[in-house]
Parts: sequence; structure tokens; C-alpha cells
Amino acid sequence: MDDRQEYGLIGHPLGHSFSRRFFTEKFLHEAIDAEYLNFDIPSADELPGIIANHPRLRGLNVTIPYKQAVIPLLDTLSDEAREIGAVNVIRIERKEDGSPILRGFNSDIIGFTESIKPLLSRKHRNALVLGTGGASKAVGLGLTKLGLDWQYVSRSRREGMLTYDDLTPRLMRDFQVIVNCSPVGMFPHIGEAPLLPYEALSGQHILFDLVYNPVETLFMRLGAQHGATVKNGLEMLHLQALSSWDIWNQKY
Repeated sequence: MDDRQEYGLIGHPLGHSFSRRFFTEKFLHEAIDAEYLNFDIPSADELPGIIANHPRLRGLNVTIPYKQAVIPLLDTLSDEAREIGAVNVIRIERKEDGSPILRGFNSDIIGFTESIKPLLSRKHRNALVLGTGGASKAVGLGLTKLGLDWQYVSRSRREGMLTYDDLTPRLMRDFQVIVNCSPVGMFPHIGEAPLLPYEALSGQHILFDLVYNPVETLFMRLGAQHGATVKNGLEMLHLQALSSWDIWNQKY
């Protein structure tokens, strides 16, 4: 009998994802008898069918646009996934009769906090979170856990949020951590950057970009030109993937 474990990714489209390559290389290098599959599906409602047709499936990553849509299909949520309102890791457990138990987690917060933590010092107390999508919620919760106060920055005026028009040089001096959770600057739009007064940045600032393609975004380059410490989202991505593996193997 073939005991090979299966893991995979659900989303649409999946052409941009690095997960299958990452885990295939991991399984090869560590002699793990497992396979990682891509499930490019038109609706999250196809999840139960995938689980039923793949009895050796032990875990899934979830990418856009299904991080919220899968939640009603799950049996349990971690505290972080519930608070963020998004799931990007599903652990599949099986009862004695083979029926599945689906447990949802969010590894975005783990990847983000572990990636930015080495850059922070006691002087970093306030942060701006650019964008209000699912990833920004994980980043906000991560910043709170790291002891920072933070504010959303939105393109449109919304209660409790700043807009880009509010970002004056004086305000920028008070917010020394800036995290780009928007897709601005992502390939192929590499000539774009969030609308900030970059001239107000200094060596006291940290600019963290969740974008990792290109490796150096215009947001990062403009920050570095004014002395800021900059970092992209590639390490965060790798840490998220490693956290997925730990979640699937019940280390969380």
C-alpha cells in the first residue's frame, strides 16, 4: 500500500505561487515521502470534494481569493485565524471512520512577526499599515503582539483610518515603522510605490514590504535612499511555509 502523504494549495489562479516548488524541494532534500499538489479551483465550495477524493491529504495552504471563503467549511479555527478573519493553513485530521476534521490557522502572523522582529528596537513604538486587505489584519495583530501601536492607511477616508493625504512629514516622524500590505509595486507594476513623503524618512525608519517580486520594490528603494532600513516579504513567505509544515504536524 502506498503510504505517501499529500499536501497542497487551493486558490485561483495559482501560476504565481511558489509553494509547490518550495515543498517539493523540502521533501526531496529531507527524504520525506510526500507530494505537494496544486488545486486551482473556481470556488472554495470545491474543498469538500478535494478532501473526499484525496484520502492521504494531510494539509492545505490557502491563497487568494479563498482565505475567508473557506472559513464556513472548517470545523475549528485557531484564535489568531478567528481574530484576523482569514485562514491560510488547513490541517486535516481523520476520525476512525476516515471522515475529516478540518482545522484552520493563519501563518501570516507567524511569518511577519518573526521576519520583522530582528529589525525592531525600543524606539520603534508606532507603525503605519498600508492597505486594509486580509494580510493587513494579520500584520496589525502581529504588531500588537510585538508591542507597537499602529494605524491603517487607506486610499479612501474611513472611520479610524488615515488616508495617504494625511501622511505629512511631521506625522511620518512619529511613525517609524511602515509596512506595505498593498500590491502597489508588485511585478509587473514595478514603477509604482505607495504615495508617501519619502523625503521625511530617516535612518530611524523601517520599511517592510510584503511584496517579494521584485526583490527590491520602488517603496524599498526610495526608503533606502533616505537611510531607512528596508526588507521585502521573501523571508516572511519562507517562514509562513515552514510554519505550515509545523501546523500540519501538530507542532502548533
